[in-house]
Amino acid sequence: MSDAHGQAPAQPDENPLVEQFQGPVAEDSRPGRLPLVLASVAAALVLGAALVAPLVDRVVRGDEQEQRALDLSLVQTWEITDRAHTTGDVTYPQDPPAGGAHAPTWLACGVYDEPVREENAVHDLEHGTVWITHDPGLSAADVEALAEQLPDNGIMSPREGLPSPVVVTVWGAQLRLDGADDERLGLFLEEYGDGHTAPEFGVSCQGGTPDPQGGLPGEGANA
Repeated sequence: MSDAHGQAPAQPDENPLVEQFQGPVAEDSRPGRLPLVLASVAAALVLGAALVAPLVDRVVRGDEQEQRALDLSLVQTWEITDRAHTTGDVTYPQDPPAGGAHAPTWLACGVYDEPVREENAVHDLEHGTVWITHDPGLSAADVEALAEQLPDNGIMSPREGLPSPVVVTVWGAQLRLDGADDERLGLFLEEYGDGHTAPEFGVSCQGGTPDPQGGLPGEGANA
C-alpha cells in the first residue's frame, strides 16, 4: 500500500527484545565452547573423587596405625632400671616378671616343658629375649601352636597361676592373651620381638643354661 504521495510505508524496525535474545544464544553456540565446559566438569568430578576416596576408605577399613594401637592397647609397660645380679630369690611386682634384679645365669633359648626359675628368665629378658608363658593345662595342640610362633631369641614355659591362659613378656612390656590363637601375639612380636626395650639390645639367649632351674651354668655366665 502507498501513502498519499505514492511511496510505500517504511518497514518497522526489528523487535529489540528479539535481538537481545538472539545475541547471547549465538554467542553461546560458538564452536568449541561445549567441549570445554564438559571437560571442566569431568575434571572437577575426577578431582572430587580423588579427594573423597581416601576418606571413604579410611571410614570403611580404619587407619592401620590406629587399629594397631587399638589391638595393642592392653599392653602393660613399666620403666625398670634395676639390673642387679643376685643369687637369691626376688619378689617381682609383675606376673610373670618383666624385668628387675636377676640371676647371673640366663636360660638357653627354646621351649621348656616345666616351669623355669624366674630369676634366670629375667636375665633372658635383659638380653632382649621374648618370654612366652602359658597355663600348664593348655592342650598339646595349643602349646605346639605357640612354639611355632616363638622367635629364635625366645624362651617358652608353662607357669602356674597366670592371670590369663597365655602371657607374652619382654623387658618392660607385657600382654595377657586369651589363648594360643589370640592374633595379638603376632602384633606384639612384630612390635616388641626385636628386643629394643631391653637394656642389652642385640644380645640373645644363646649360650645360657638348659637347666630350667638355672643350674649347670653354661657359656656366658655372669654376663
